[in-house]
Amino acid sequence: MKYITVKGAKEHNLKNIDVTIPRDSLVVFTGVSGSGKSSLAFDTIYAEGQRRYMESLSSYARQFLGNSRKPDVAKIDGLSPAISIDQKTTNRNPRSTVGTVTEIYDYFRLLYARIGIPHCPKCGREISSQSVDQIVDAILGLEMGTKFMIMAPVVRGEKGQHKKLLAKLKKSGYVRVAVDGETRDLSEDIELDKNKKHTIDVVVDRLRRKEDMGKRLTDSVEMALKLADGLVVCQIIGGERRLYSEKLSCPDCGISMEVPEPRSFSFNNPFGMCPACNGLGFHKEIDPDLLIPDPTLSINDGAIKFFRAEK
Repeated sequence: MKYITVKGAKEHNLKNIDVTIPRDSLVVFTGVSGSGKSSLAFDTIYAEGQRRYMESLSSYARQFLGNSRKPDVAKIDGLSPAISIDQKTTNRNPRSTVGTVTEIYDYFRLLYARIGIPHCPKCGREISSQSVDQIVDAILGLEMGTKFMIMAPVVRGEKGQHKKLLAKLKKSGYVRVAVDGETRDLSEDIELDKNKKHTIDVVVDRLRRKEDMGKRLTDSVEMALKLADGLVVCQIIGGERRLYSEKLSCPDCGISMEVPEPRSFSFNNPFGMCPACNGLGFHKEIDPDLLIPDPTLSINDGAIKFFRAEK
């Protein structure tokens, strides 16, 4: 589809015109008044593109749009569904755009909300939520005989000695924790530097991949998720560390977000608009260089241009 081919255009004063127009290019129709520029561009090519666009809509939407007449043309090939906006009818409201006027923006918002993949705004990592069954299935994908630990990351890069937390874990019956990657017994006197950031993972269960371990693994994962507020770590002995999240949040940065909705992508809605410009795309501020063009002058000598009378 490199060209739009029009065959036998007879709309209005067109005399059985055949024309080939390149796609993905800016094409200009020129000619004297009454030569048929608008008849070819709007009444033929655009009218057929709009008719195809309306046919792509649901039957529910078409009942509000009425019937579109097929232009007087033999055949048009290579034409995509199209929408045209008369420049005389556009609104001066800054919140009105081509997308909002044609309501294409509504489809975009729905599209982004349904199939969009959220990413962390800080590290760029893909954000996803997983159910307990999905997490268990992922862990069960390990090779037979693999040794691993199910851990709950209760502290992630936080300063402090965390004595109260360690005492609470010991009282709850937990035996081991991994402090900054080193496994320690809670029966020990664990002293942490309060000025350094620490990571503490509670060892919930130590397992070996084998058949018929689904029930025990599920119980351990649920316990870890509850303990670490929706996070669980599968630490393979002598191998990689896998972090899973039950919520729609970045497990590394700790940034949580709501489930995407169409309003999340609307600049006319407080849930989706930019907090800096309120969805307008711009904001007003004073330019210090224009207000004080010469900072070497004093106020009495006319440093502030606004206060200086023009001669």
